[in-house]
Amino acid sequence: MIHCSRVALMFALSFAFTANAQADWPQFRGSDGQGVAKNANPPVKWSDKEKTKWSVDIAGKGWSSPVVMGNQIWVTTAVEHQPTEAQIKAAQEKTGLPDRQFAQRNVAGSITLRAICVDAQTGKSIFDLELFNVEAPDAIHTLNSYASPTPYIEKGRVYIHFGSNGTACVDSNTGEIVWKREISLYHSVGAGSSPVLFEDVLILVCDGVHAQFVTALDKKTGETVWKTPRPEIRNTDGEHRKAFSTPLLIHHEGQPQLVSIGAQWLVSYDPRSGKEIWRVDHGAGFSNVARPVYANGVVYVSTGFGKPQLWAVRVDGTGDVSDTHVLWKESSQIPAKPSPLLVDGRIYVLSDSGILTCVDAKDGKSQWRERIGGNYSASPALIGKQIYLMSHEGTVTVCSPGGEYKELAKFELEKQIMASPAVDGDAIIVRVGGTLSRVSN
Repeated sequence: MIHCSRVALMFALSFAFTANAQADWPQFRGSDGQGVAKNANPPVKWSDKEKTKWSVDIAGKGWSSPVVMGNQIWVTTAVEHQPTEAQIKAAQEKTGLPDRQFAQRNVAGSITLRAICVDAQTGKSIFDLELFNVEAPDAIHTLNSYASPTPYIEKGRVYIHFGSNGTACVDSNTGEIVWKREISLYHSVGAGSSPVLFEDVLILVCDGVHAQFVTALDKKTGETVWKTPRPEIRNTDGEHRKAFSTPLLIHHEGQPQLVSIGAQWLVSYDPRSGKEIWRVDHGAGFSNVARPVYANGVVYVSTGFGKPQLWAVRVDGTGDVSDTHVLWKESSQIPAKPSPLLVDGRIYVLSDSGILTCVDAKDGKSQWRERIGGNYSASPALIGKQIYLMSHEGTVTVCSPGGEYKELAKFELEKQIMASPAVDGDAIIVRVGGTLSRVSN
């Protein structure tokens, strides 16, 4: 662990973390994008028969999280069609991978990309919209889906993103398509970064193999408002230049910042103009997935694949602040995929292989570590007074936040969980296998 001597000056007061005070869950990880709904009162344990108010089948496959506004829940999905031998061969040639590595890729002959809206209280279908048809799509990693980015919803509009396969704005009252865009990018293993809405622009992070940039689209028309290239990356291997993290919008001293991590660089942008505010060189990390978290002038990020580290960085700088604004770094059992969870001055990180660590946010020191078991892509969430952890294998572990590990429940849903949960009032909205369910007391 590496510590900055000025850490103590930054944390004279205890953390004040903003609770989710509304039922809406409009984006990936909720109202503020950090996976917290303190005011909810959800069940600690449930099953298909107990406390599941409804469960509906979702055709196709998608790892996008649900988003909630009013009486609507939206998810995306991809219906895949079988590839021919010629399509599989062409997909492998495009990747340039040998047989052994290509075995970790999923190839579809074509895909139909859909947005589905159900009634939040009953689960009954409101809209089932076909947005894009893609012939011979790029191969993706077997752990990914063609519908992994989470939508963003606001009153009257929902913004749906499938990476390079298409972006659309839909009227959430009528189901009519307002506009559609396609932004060329080679993701290599499929898309992952979710869109962010700020004032009148929809912001997309486009960190591909051959090009890396952040762009903003006019939310009314889909036209490009600004486009900012990423800082120069040392590694010339395109596979080590790509990234999939969703940026976090924060406000510091009254000014908005879009904090986004990609290969090598953590960067803050002015979301109105796309102008870079500050940057930090975090080393050789790449394929970054985890979304940052933020409180009290400090942002916390996982540096991505390679050897993930958790970094604490002050957000009050300008220019390259690599040598001046990094408060501490922690490298033990840091996740590459699940995002950190920040609650009351403690950071909870769940490793991809199921080890949960509690870290003191002011100095990065580990307070406890517990082996939960399983494999994880979904990010931890604080819902009510409990932390929920959901594994690939369908195991849900519920524990209390605090200075020691206290398990409240552990139960099996017996189907794969890849998407992070959403919250609607006191209910948890979760994708389990090919179903979408509402669970509440």
